[in-house]
Amino acid sequence: MHDFHLANEIVKVAQEEARQNGLSKIKEIVVELGNIIEHGESVSPKNLKYNINLLMPNIKVKIHRIKGSAWKLKEIEGEK
Repeated sequence: MHDFHLANEIVKVAQEEARQNGLSKIKEIVVELGNIIEHGESVSPKNLKYNINLLMPNIKVKIHRIKGSAWKLKEIEGEK
């Protein structure tokens, strides 16, 4: 469940980014993921991707591991 909280935050950021860029539909997001600890457990890229797809079905999610303890929405692609 700890991955779901982060997935929800990423989805909110992606939706806001899409709105600001005039995108009506998100097709793909790229997330950089450091070593994030949520509720005492490390966030798994596989579980994070699964939870993002629960919230945003039918989009392609790419997750790249990075050093550090942060995450960043690196890219967003969609339709205007």
